[in-house]
Formats: sequence, C-alpha cells, structure tokens
Amino acid sequence: MSFSPEQFEEMSNKLGDVRNEIGKFIVGQQEAVEFSIYSILADGHALLEGLPGLGKTMLIRTISEVLDLSFSRIQFTPDLMPADITGTSILERSPEGVQKFVFKEGPIFSQMVLADEINRATPKTQSALLEAMGEKTVTVLGETRKMAKPFFVLATQNPIEMEGTYPLPEAQMDRFVCKVLLPYPTKEELKQIMIRTTGPNSIPIQKVMDTATIIEAQEMAKTVVIADEMMDYAVDLVAATHHKADTGDAWSQYVQYGSGPRGLQSIIRLAKARALMAGRFHVSIADIKTVAKPALRHRILINYEGEAEGVDVDQLIDKLLEEIRQGVSI
Repeated sequence: MSFSPEQFEEMSNKLGDVRNEIGKFIVGQQEAVEFSIYSILADGHALLEGLPGLGKTMLIRTISEVLDLSFSRIQFTPDLMPADITGTSILERSPEGVQKFVFKEGPIFSQMVLADEINRATPKTQSALLEAMGEKTVTVLGETRKMAKPFFVLATQNPIEMEGTYPLPEAQMDRFVCKVLLPYPTKEELKQIMIRTTGPNSIPIQKVMDTATIIEAQEMAKTVVIADEMMDYAVDLVAATHHKADTGDAWSQYVQYGSGPRGLQSIIRLAKARALMAGRFHVSIADIKTVAKPALRHRILINYEGEAEGVDVDQLIDKLLEEIRQGVSI
C-alpha cells in the first residue's frame, strides 16, 4: 500500500489536531501524550509510571474521546480474577424455555483499555492480558475471539507503593512498546489544573479522528522509510545494552540483561510514528534518539549491585547515546 505526499501531510495535520485537542484538557505531560499517540500509531501498548493523581486515567479517557474509540477501565486489585477481565459464559433461559450458555464480554473487549495499577493484581490475572496484547485475541473455554481494531492497552503502575503489589515479570514488561515516566507538575501547571478542574466552565472535547482514520494512520506509519544507516544505528544501540565481559564500564558492572529483539522493533515502530506525526516520509536520527529511552528503559535489567547503588537506567541509556555515533559501532 502506498500513500501520496498529500495524504502524509493531511494525516500529519490530523495528528497535530489530536495532540492539540488533548492539550486543551490535559495540562503538561507532553511526553505521555505524545508517546501514547506514538504507541497507537505503532499498534502497540504503553506503560505509564507515576504517582497517584497525575492524570493517567484522565489522559487515556481524553484520548479515547478525541479518537472516538470505545473505552473501558479495569481497576486491578489482588482479588481480581482473569474472568473479570476476559468475560465468561453464563447459563441463560430463552423465552421458549431453552437453557444455553451465552458469552458475556469482559472489559478487555474495548478499543482502548486502561489497566489501572496493573501491578496490584496477581500474576495469574496479569497474564490474562498477555494473549490480548500480543495476539489480539482472547481464548475463553476453548473458544478464541478476536479483539476490536484498533486495540490499545495503557497500563499504569505506582512506583512508590510496594506492599500488596506484584511487580510485572520481564516477559510481560516486554509486551509494552514503551514505558513513560510521569513527572510531578510544575507550579504553573498545578495552577492551570486547578483552574480547569475546579472552575464553573467545563471544557468540551471534540472528536478529531475515527476508527477508519486511525487504522489508515497505522498503515501509513508502516510505510515510513528507514535508511540502512538509521537501522544500523538502532541495531548498534540495542546490541550495546547487552551484558558485556568485564570491561570495567557501567554496563559490565551493573547490567544483568539487556534488550531483546522487541526493543529494536519498538524503537523502529515508535520512530516511524514520530516521523509520521512530523509529516516526514523517513526516519531521522533524532527520531531514534527521542524514542530510545521510553522503548528501552523497561527492557534493561539492573543487577543487585546496581540496585544497591541506585543506578538510573535512563542515565545508562544516555551514556549509550553519547558513545554510539551514527554509522559507528562500539
């Protein structure tokens, strides 16, 4: 499938309108807004990590309204069961008196799903999301059902509360195309939040795109060209995250495992989405550098020594970005 320059420009303008419309209601959190849109364009899922009350739930609800997509929220708790997410079959009696099992869909069967505080559920319940996120299908009682298109999961987790939580295993973390950290608002942003949420005037949200347009945008993002040197740069970046022999640097000292192929896929897909939003036909070096940390920070496992010394994964990735130059492998 090919698209004309006019179609690229039109789609870029629409995506800009989406970002602006979200910005009318959501104060700040530019990285979270942009990477949520990138993740949708990349046909992936995003993980948000931040303190309570920073607008994670309102962000995804606002995005669903702007994109005119069905929305559901799943509040993860220790007693949540997989059937509470996927749905189950119940016995119903027809007007003729015939009893039969009828499947009742769970909240996972929405186009946009907010998995709120996903690390509060047990591993068995967390795994109920794996098939839906990876295969875009749900199997219940031996019957496989397809998810709606587009299908996007935005999961949130609280970084400070550890009691009663079940940290996501590496295999499930790898399912998320990116992990975004939400900073605390500035004083000016706090003031704007109060004005918008405690005043008498409500802010109407306009629908900017629909399902068909989003699917078209996802297909358009796939056609964005990436040059060989850009691909080599991304490959060098991911390969450099792997644990090395005892070379005396931070990676050999603090890193236990690096990113796998999904990390590289995420970088390329997010970079293409960023290029599309900018109205470009090709991926630039700036695209790869911008998406590197959100795409890799949850795929690099720090060892015990690194955790004890408080090593920051983002700082390690910044160091890689400085060491690896375009067209130069280390």
